[in-house]
Amino acid sequence: MSTTPVSVQNLHHHLKRMSGRDPHETHRVATPLELLFDLTFVTAFGLAASQLAHALAEGHYAVGLLGFGFAGFAICWAWINFSWFASAYDTDDWLFRLITMVQMIGVLVLAIGLPRMFASIEHGEHLDNSIMVLGYVIMRVAMIFQWLRAARQDPSRRDICLTYVTAIAIAQIGWVVQILADFSIATSAVLAVVLLLVELAGPVLAERRNGGTPWHAHHMAERYSLFAIIALGEGVVGTLASLSAVVEEQGWNLDAALVGVAGTGLTFGMWWCYYMLPSAPVLHAHRDRSFVWGYGQMVIVAAIVATGAGLHVAAYFIEHKAQIGPLATLLSTAIPLAIFLGGIYALYYYLVQRFDPFHIWLLLATAAVAALAVVAAIAGVDMAVCLIILTLAPAVTVVGYEIHGHRHQAESLAMDERHTLH
Repeated sequence: MSTTPVSVQNLHHHLKRMSGRDPHETHRVATPLELLFDLTFVTAFGLAASQLAHALAEGHYAVGLLGFGFAGFAICWAWINFSWFASAYDTDDWLFRLITMVQMIGVLVLAIGLPRMFASIEHGEHLDNSIMVLGYVIMRVAMIFQWLRAARQDPSRRDICLTYVTAIAIAQIGWVVQILADFSIATSAVLAVVLLLVELAGPVLAERRNGGTPWHAHHMAERYSLFAIIALGEGVVGTLASLSAVVEEQGWNLDAALVGVAGTGLTFGMWWCYYMLPSAPVLHAHRDRSFVWGYGQMVIVAAIVATGAGLHVAAYFIEHKAQIGPLATLLSTAIPLAIFLGGIYALYYYLVQRFDPFHIWLLLATAAVAALAVVAAIAGVDMAVCLIILTLAPAVTVVGYEIHGHRHQAESLAMDERHTLH
């Protein structure tokens, strides 16, 4: 029996030179550390979704949307920064691991601050995001350390790394100022928009210098898909809440079965739709499409979480704890679902750069299904039945893709490959 020798270098986590990973590395997959890091975002998404569901059920739409928009960006952006850096510079040595642990602590602190931020918006005095920003600063200071280390140990990309450091540092000074100064909600919102633009501009400016960082296309496609699955967990939580509400009110009956099928089917359908995106092969051939792809996913992931929150609103309605009617309850799920499906189609078109007329028919059929669910809610049809109808919306895309869409995708990828070769 022959055995494959194991390198001593693979058995310890001593310091390694942060010189950049190979962007064409074979069999590159998410690491156990990245998966552990992702777990902290489960708690952050959970708190954001529960706060959104509570606000919507109370009819406080502005509070819910403004608070969730701010929280969604902060959570997604924190994840995005770590993930792209790790794809390019993950050394998996003891220092990289410890700095990652610091970032995980920052995520948890950010999550703890979410209820206070939502409450401050509801009371309408000033935006109290101090705890959130504290957690965010913890993560970003750790990120600055990582970029400085990369700048020192990867001289060929020193300017790129320092561009990241500059953008992050400027943004963090702004966030700290927002904590220290007692701004009104309107002023805080304007400042937040400015700082968000600084955050977004940093990677764009950095990656356009000297070819950018050596991130791995297939690795990043997998990382985003795993992040989407974490977001889909809120759909499972929302389904469980709705199912529990029905059982508590009525016992195990047909409505309980319908709610269980609707919530699970909706979550499953969104998962199926997401995995239709040909992200990895397109990004591998066209690295310049990464910005729109990566930033666009924030909308998609936030919509996934909001859909789960909408299912939780349905639970409040079934328990007679909601202050809103059946139409508003259904729209709490239907609107984020529509944003998700629209985002998927838009991102698909951006990736393949080829329009498929068949998509028009799929979108029309999807809109018809959603409209039918809305009409049913207006007519006073049982909420469980309305949710079942809404579940068919992503199913339209799934069926269309499996019957015809996959051929279009194969043709588009083949044409793109030929064009790239020429």
